[in-house]
Amino acid sequence: MIKLLIYAGMVLALGFGFSWLADRPGTLSVIWQGQLIEMSLMVAASIAVAFVAAVMLVWWLIRTVWTSPHSVRRFFRARKRDRGYQALSTGLIAAGAGNALLARKMAARSRGLLRADQEPLILLLDAQAALIEGRYDEARAKFEAMANDPETRELGLRGLYVEARRLGANEAARQYAEQAAEAAPYLSWAAEATLEHHAQSGNWQAALDLLDRQKAAHVLDKPTANRLRAVLLTAKASEAIEKDPAVARDNAVQALKFDKGFVPAALIAAQGYVREDNLRKAAAVLEQVWKIEPHPQVAALYVRARGGDTALDRLKRAERLQSLRPNHVESLLAVADAALAARDLAKAREKAMAAARMEPRESAFLLLADIEEAETGDDARIRHWMAQALKAPRDPAWVADGAVSETWRPTSPVTGKLDAFHWKVPYGQLSGPVEEGSLSAAEAAFASLPPVKPVSAEAKTGTVSASAPKAEPVIIRPDPVLEPAAATTVTDRKGEVMPFFGRPPDDPGVKQAIAEEPSSVAPPAPVTPQPSPVVVKAPAPVAAPEATEPVTAVPEPFFGRPPDDPGVKKPDQTSGDKTRLPLY
Repeated sequence: MIKLLIYAGMVLALGFGFSWLADRPGTLSVIWQGQLIEMSLMVAASIAVAFVAAVMLVWWLIRTVWTSPHSVRRFFRARKRDRGYQALSTGLIAAGAGNALLARKMAARSRGLLRADQEPLILLLDAQAALIEGRYDEARAKFEAMANDPETRELGLRGLYVEARRLGANEAARQYAEQAAEAAPYLSWAAEATLEHHAQSGNWQAALDLLDRQKAAHVLDKPTANRLRAVLLTAKASEAIEKDPAVARDNAVQALKFDKGFVPAALIAAQGYVREDNLRKAAAVLEQVWKIEPHPQVAALYVRARGGDTALDRLKRAERLQSLRPNHVESLLAVADAALAARDLAKAREKAMAAARMEPRESAFLLLADIEEAETGDDARIRHWMAQALKAPRDPAWVADGAVSETWRPTSPVTGKLDAFHWKVPYGQLSGPVEEGSLSAAEAAFASLPPVKPVSAEAKTGTVSASAPKAEPVIIRPDPVLEPAAATTVTDRKGEVMPFFGRPPDDPGVKQAIAEEPSSVAPPAPVTPQPSPVVVKAPAPVAAPEATEPVTAVPEPFFGRPPDDPGVKKPDQTSGDKTRLPLY
């Protein structure tokens, strides 16, 4: 463009000069070797311009002939270089696509057309072709050669780092990353790898210093740098919370300055304040995080921060959290849990059902099962809520690379990545299409809730009258000595609540005690024991001239029964003597 402008300027200058001479005619006389030569100024100017043009043309011809060998060599050299770069470009594309045959072919061609010392990308193409074909030792040698060249040092270290990670040589990978980070702190992969190594080894101060260098080199943007700094400070505080709570508190508070909604930092800061008996600042820190994002661990620490509080005091603190975020499921669950502990079952049920409607998940239904057990004790309703909890989505937890943890950790236990744990549902649950007019999961659970089973007065007293309706069969174990009258009175044990201790054991080596009868009844004849249980049904209600009194069975003692040892005699059943013989 500049040359074109210069050419146009020269043409305009010549045109202006000739027009100026045309407006001012004159004659030019020259005497040369006794001859007089006369011409006009226009002709003289034209001859001068033509002479200059002829000189320039002759000079160009001489220069072209003189430099023609070099021009020819340069032409063929440029053509060869262009072919080499074309082969190199094709080979790199083939290596990226995984075409090992074409990559190796283009590598050989580019090496023949280009010099490796002048074009380092040839080493990269050779290394990539070797990696595709599985020749890892050759590829590692190529990367080492690139690492020794100042121009390709970063590229060689990157290749060596990747190969070390592939082989599981973590120490070698760390050294390559540190060398790259020291030489070029703007390399994100080197800084990230070094940062993760410092985090895995617990060297938090070195990680913070490296993060400062990254921030100065403008490798990380401000939000990312602040987030990583908050994570590192929180990790440093979590290690010092048991040794030095004051230092841990200061680090956690500083972490909250970089990320105000970071829950782990808020928990550690609140724990530090609680250990100093500064509950006001602890509550302020937890309330600040709760306003940003409610978290169940924040609610648990806030409600139970003071050990001497009663259940009603904890309920008031939970309601305080609900007032900060009234329309959130965690607020409702916190109030429901505190109300259950305070035995305010009506409020607990109301809040738990509202939470289940808002977000039907496992913890909401489990809480409803606990409330049902405390309020009604109905096994059917309790089992209903437990079944809903099994079908409901799981609660959020700290998840990193598929690993679930109850507490937050700074690095992933699987990959070692920094800031990998996030509060989310461990896995997604696919749901079917929702038809129009169909109930939600919570509404369906509430609709299918069985009614409360009524408790009769007879069940409360533990007795059954003779005029009671026909009962279901009762399975009892046969006694070695079973009186006929006892068989008719066993059915009256239907509604009796027997204690656990003192009941006859299921050990067949210990026999049950003989049922006591009134002294007016003569002792019956011995009855042969039955090998299988006897099913006795309660008699159907019949009209009787006299109403019978309800019979209450008396639990028989465990100790003092005759064992099944054949060396010990049984009581004399023929004489009616029910005294038991001593063992020795």
